[in-house]
This record gives sequence, C-alpha cells and structure tokens, in this order.
Amino acid sequence: MDDDFQDESSREDAPGARPYGRRRRGGRGRRTRSGPPPAQNGFSAPREAAARPQRVPDPAVPEPEEVKPARELLEQILTKMGIENAEVAYIPRTEGEYLEVRGPDLANLIGRHGNTLEALNLVFNNILNVGVRNQRHYYTIDAEGYRARRADQLKTIALQTLERTIREKRPIKLEPMLPSERKIIHLALADSPFVMTESEGVEPERRVVVHPK
Repeated sequence: MDDDFQDESSREDAPGARPYGRRRRGGRGRRTRSGPPPAQNGFSAPREAAARPQRVPDPAVPEPEEVKPARELLEQILTKMGIENAEVAYIPRTEGEYLEVRGPDLANLIGRHGNTLEALNLVFNNILNVGVRNQRHYYTIDAEGYRARRADQLKTIALQTLERTIREKRPIKLEPMLPSERKIIHLALADSPFVMTESEGVEPERRVVVHPK
C-alpha cells in the first residue's frame, strides 16, 4: 500500500469508510420519495456524481483533547494574519479532520482560487508536524465551506480518472495536491476492483497516480 496513503489515513476516520455511501438493495414495486434521489455508488458516471446536491456542512462536534494544540496554533496564525473575530471549529469528515474558520468576510483568507487558504493549510501542517517523523497528523483548514466543496470536486475528478484509466489502459497522473487532497482521491478509489492508487514525488509536487489493475 502507498506509504503516503498510510501516513495520511492514520487517524480514526480512515481508511475503509465509503465516501459515497452504501449500496441499496432493490425491492419489489416502485417507491415514491418526497426528497432528492439517493447518492449513486462511488463508481457511477462522473456526471451523476456532479449532479448530486451540495453537501450541507457537518455540525461541529465535541473537540478531542488532542485537537486543542492544533486549534490554538491556527488561532495564533489567524491573529498574526490580521483576521479578527474568527472562530475555529473542529469537524471530522469522511475525507479527514477539518478545522473550519468561521467569521465575517473571509474572502481574503480564501484568496484567488483558494490559493491563500491552500498555502495556509500547507504552512500550518508543516509547523504542526515539525520534528515529527512518524504518525504525522494533518488537518484540512477550511473557510466558509470552500475546501469542503473542493473535496466534492476531487471526488468527481477521481471518478473521471477511474474511467479514463480503464479506457486508456495506462497510468494517469493527477496534478500535485496537498496531503489532505491526495487522501480524498485515495479513499474515493480505494474499493475499486479496476484501479489502484499511489503517490509519487516530493512535496510540494507530490501527486496521485492511478494505475489499472
């Protein structure tokens, strides 16, 4: 198994959890629903995945004791960046652990195409893991749900790459990504009987490669 995947998935919520839900058993007759149709299986066509309704952000949960130093570090960084009146909430999700920044006018924190937020995520995790050789812990810093939406985009990219790898019968390299983003790709394709994933390269150019089985 890919070492990068193992390091990133050492936390409690991964790997093994299906990011696309469980398969539903068919039944007799037709049933009517008052709400939207259920999410499709993880290996459905990409356009079906893209058509899913936007996910509602998970509510904050009680913060584990080991998260406190990371949250306090992020609050210190935000203060030095001049971001006032911001709150940081811990939110575990299928693809990883999030520290979500909440507050008024966070556009400058997100930056153009999320570049500022992505840079903050990289710097924050590097500081948090300085001197740590094993069992590194990565968090995904979010603001106004921007990176949660990015996670949904990455799942769609994973499905598109799955189909392309099968069709072209060759390894497909994705763009360089942060550890938290690479983990989303790994998890999205972890149960596929048709492809396998690994990470190659050195930060910040480390990327996922999808191989046909």
